[in-house]
Amino acid sequence: MILRLVQDTAADAEAVQHLARLSFAPLPDPAPGAPGAREWDGPPSVYHPARTRHLVRTDPQGCWLAERDGQPVGTVLSLRREGLWVLALLAVRPEARGKGVGRLLLERAAAYGRGCLRGMLCAPPSPAAARCCRRAGFTLHPAMRLTGRVDRSGLVDPGDIPVHPGNATHRHLLDSVDRRLRGAAHGPDHELMLAHFEELLVADALAGSGYCYRDGGEVKLLAATSKRIAVRLLREALARVPDGVPARVEYLTAEQEWALDVGLEVGLSVETRGYLGLHGMRPPTPYLPDGGLL
Repeated sequence: MILRLVQDTAADAEAVQHLARLSFAPLPDPAPGAPGAREWDGPPSVYHPARTRHLVRTDPQGCWLAERDGQPVGTVLSLRREGLWVLALLAVRPEARGKGVGRLLLERAAAYGRGCLRGMLCAPPSPAAARCCRRAGFTLHPAMRLTGRVDRSGLVDPGDIPVHPGNATHRHLLDSVDRRLRGAAHGPDHELMLAHFEELLVADALAGSGYCYRDGGEVKLLAATSKRIAVRLLREALARVPDGVPARVEYLTAEQEWALDVGLEVGLSVETRGYLGLHGMRPPTPYLPDGGLL
């Protein structure tokens, strides 16, 4: 077996996506996000190869492929943002598990994050994932997810905090909110999200500021300087979910009860699903992470 860096090519991006689908498809109703995602069950997406190539460009030393006899058997994607290390994806073919592939890949990715004081990841609800994350030094925070059809009668909001569509001109606001909550900006990752998620919503008022990405029925990432702003953004994002499309909000820890309350008010169902893994930090709040970019 050899380990090599992922290259910025369509072939390598396809190989990473294929490995993730093989790795996570056997999981019973796996949680969306990374590492471990229900999103891999559907048709191949444009976003996942784009994310791989984006991370290869921004963090080439954090993205690795394991190959045996010329065939990919495992992959890891990781990134560094201003002292924060993020594990974006760790996937190993089912028949290659238990042979040290995942351990070696994680060691390479962790070496890339050496010197970072903080770390984040999202993990599926499996014993193997829990062991892997604990061995890597992460504290596991049990997470919940909200799913279902939005009951719009529960979306009554005074609207005293204006929310409007955002774009690339709001990067300073987005990075400022990120740094306040998680100690690091998403930086260039916003370019990827703006290009592939349906919309960015921004709130900027005397009461504070914040933002939220929505893609179809999914709330992909939400960050705000106060719970009041966060509640307003989440309500607005759920109100914009198209009729007939199920909503989904991921990785709510116990610190995000404001989001849990909003979801229950609009008729969504809640269940425990996976973990938010953190190193050197507490769960940022009010904050809902993106599973693949955190």
